[in-house]
Amino acid sequence: MMRPNIVVSSVDMDRLETLLDALPSAQSAARHALLEELSRAELVEPADMPPDVVTMNSRVRFALDQPAEEFTLTLAYPKDMRPGDDRISVLAPVGNALIGLAAGDSIDWTRPDGAAFKLTVLDVLYQPERAGELHR
Repeated sequence: MMRPNIVVSSVDMDRLETLLDALPSAQSAARHALLEELSRAELVEPADMPPDVVTMNSRVRFALDQPAEEFTLTLAYPKDMRPGDDRISVLAPVGNALIGLAAGDSIDWTRPDGAAFKLTVLDVLYQPERAGELHR
């Protein structure tokens, strides 16, 4: 599986670790997937975040290859999810895949049903750090 380098801010890492510590055992698969991804991350301070990297609360345009579809969603914490919202939880497989990727990066990932897909970040339309929101 192709797994590019990822970059995560120290603020996001702290919040994601707190989230993972609080997850019930019923969500162990989601916890394991996100932990595995975060273990590969290069940690940077929010002020040093490259402007084209997907961070928490970033609005991202991305494509999936199976089936071929394009989406524009905001990467969110589970507590911020609303029905019918255009957000994706960082605990969802696609949310796991998005965190820390830069525009132009692709990653091979697996759905909960075991099917493989490739996700490509097309553009980071909004990033809190780029907008000066370093501790949102």
